[in-house]
Amino acid sequence: MNGSGRRVILESALRNMHERGYHGTSMRDIAAGADITVASIYHHFASKQEILQDIMIRTLQDVIAMTRGALLRSGGVPADQLRAVMRAWVLFHATRQSEALVGATELRSLDDQGRRLVVALRDEQESMFRDIVARGVEEDAFGTAVPLDAARAIIHMGQSVCTWWRPDGELTPEDLADRYAALALAMVEPTA
Repeated sequence: MNGSGRRVILESALRNMHERGYHGTSMRDIAAGADITVASIYHHFASKQEILQDIMIRTLQDVIAMTRGALLRSGGVPADQLRAVMRAWVLFHATRQSEALVGATELRSLDDQGRRLVVALRDEQESMFRDIVARGVEEDAFGTAVPLDAARAIIHMGQSVCTWWRPDGELTPEDLADRYAALALAMVEPTA
């Protein structure tokens, strides 16, 4: 097994942790889902904790790259930036639900080192939203009196999509992203 071996292990771990949670998932469950032996896992990962950290760090790096890319393509107007970043945020949480859900619920399962790494990445993601909202307020583009609360509410609203959205529901990920972008903009009370 090479890089594809790691991928198979991570995919099995993600499926199991999504269904059973971190503490309900054993190395045997991961091995069975990957169709390998438990011993084979240890050629790639030192522990289940390392697997969880890998999943959460990769997930956050991917969503940060996605939202940062949307921000860079959106131009310099705060309303356009917020719409673009929120669309990317919601699209990620709708199309990569398992990763997003494990990432949102398993922070408590990380050891101190893993928690520090993940919290630093979460802070980086949050700062993107906070900075857009704060700049919008500074430029009188947004009228909210509570920019930090608005940014946090926007983040949470988009993140929650991974807990309830269904592919067989009435909304496509794109439709949902458009709706949530409009809701995010309404939260910051645009002035124009």
